[in-house]
Amino acid sequence: MGVKTLDPEAYGKLLATELPVRIENDEDFERMVERLEELDFAKRKLTKEEEAYRDVLAVLVADYDDRHYEIPDSPPHEMVKFFMDQQGLKQADLVPVLGSRAQVSDLVNGKRGISKAQAKKLAEFFHVSVELFI
Repeated sequence: MGVKTLDPEAYGKLLATELPVRIENDEDFERMVERLEELDFAKRKLTKEEEAYRDVLAVLVADYDDRHYEIPDSPPHEMVKFFMDQQGLKQADLVPVLGSRAQVSDLVNGKRGISKAQAKKLAEFFHVSVELFI
């Protein structure tokens, strides 16, 4: 994929609407998320400059979220339930990851431990460290 050629004037105008700086508080976070959503859900094709600006905002929002997202220290099956709750998932959503409804139910209810292979699959599915499930 080649380097995008941006119009400096058009990109500069976008940058001036919401300066892309490291987010340090919830108020700035909410404002940047709102701007990011405006771009993500635009009902038209974005310009190259808008796409580049959206990508910068996404990095800033993710950075703030990563620094302020607290994960509880819990047993592995409780971690699975925590991430399911955070993402609005049901046990059925984990069947493709873990194999069967019975396996998912036993795991989520703490009746069965999490194997190393399952921990790896869960970590990939939830985009977190495998250590949370071991």
